[in-house]
Amino acid sequence: MENVRITNTPYDDVFRTLINDCSPLIIPVINEVFREHYSGQEKIIFSPNEHFLNQQGGNEEERITDTSFKIEGKETKKYHLECQSSTDNSMLIRFFEYDTQIALDEGIIKGNILTVTLPHSAVLFLRHYTSTPTTLKIRMVTPGGTVEYDIQVVKSQQYTLKEIFEKDLLLLIPFYIFSHETRFEEYEKDKTKLKALQEEYEQIKNKLEELLYQGAISEYTRCTIIDMSNKVLEHIAVKYNSVKEGVKAVMGGKVLEYEAKTIKREGIEQGIEQGIEQGIEQGIEQGEDKLSKLIAKLMENERSQDVIRVTQDKQYRNKLYQEYLIN
Repeated sequence: MENVRITNTPYDDVFRTLINDCSPLIIPVINEVFREHYSGQEKIIFSPNEHFLNQQGGNEEERITDTSFKIEGKETKKYHLECQSSTDNSMLIRFFEYDTQIALDEGIIKGNILTVTLPHSAVLFLRHYTSTPTTLKIRMVTPGGTVEYDIQVVKSQQYTLKEIFEKDLLLLIPFYIFSHETRFEEYEKDKTKLKALQEEYEQIKNKLEELLYQGAISEYTRCTIIDMSNKVLEHIAVKYNSVKEGVKAVMGGKVLEYEAKTIKREGIEQGIEQGIEQGIEQGIEQGEDKLSKLIAKLMENERSQDVIRVTQDKQYRNKLYQEYLIN
């Protein structure tokens, strides 16, 4: 069976890293986009990002969503978010494929009825133009009637720094540099204009430190936001050395990387302990040692970040049972 893997851009990777490693940043974005009122105390449960679509000839094509997850509040809702540097003609097709596959993954058959629940979906555009729509729509014409739903559109460049911090949209900070992209040549030639850009990033750095001091974010979240901002900068300003080095001089570099890795390692160590404890408890409750064997395999292969997830996500756990041939 042939597998085709869809490659991702560096911006997709940054988006996914922020959501997976700093998941509390998701809640304010969901509140903003879908007009929800989550408090931030809700439980976020991630779903596998890999989906296999059946193709003609019996082949399977692997598609990777940027992120799909549930939020458990007063009710449980599914969400699917994608990050796009700009719009393209195939995007609606990919959304339909992803959304239906996400729905099928948790479809319920009762008697002769299959019930599937499509996620609430949205796309984050890092660049937008006058032709960029405010919403996208999928319409399905079925024998039982026409059904349609909207895919919400978020245009990151429409948010000012003031709005980003007022609405706690810290997830957008690494992509803030896109709002300056058309002026890179000016900044490269004019030190005064470059200094104004640096002053904006000085505000970002100071505001993040203020949020850290207030206990609103963790040290790891602060470091990750800055680290991901630098990664975006490396790619978007690859031809503009003064812009790249000027912003990085404000945001920091080597010390940040060391701090983030140290904090992450400490977090992983704590997570491993919690995951092993949960795994042992679940193994005892289920009267089996499959989970214990799986945790041992994950540790052996240095996949410590998966330890907690397999204790909480049954679908992901079953996938890894098959991967490691644990019966």
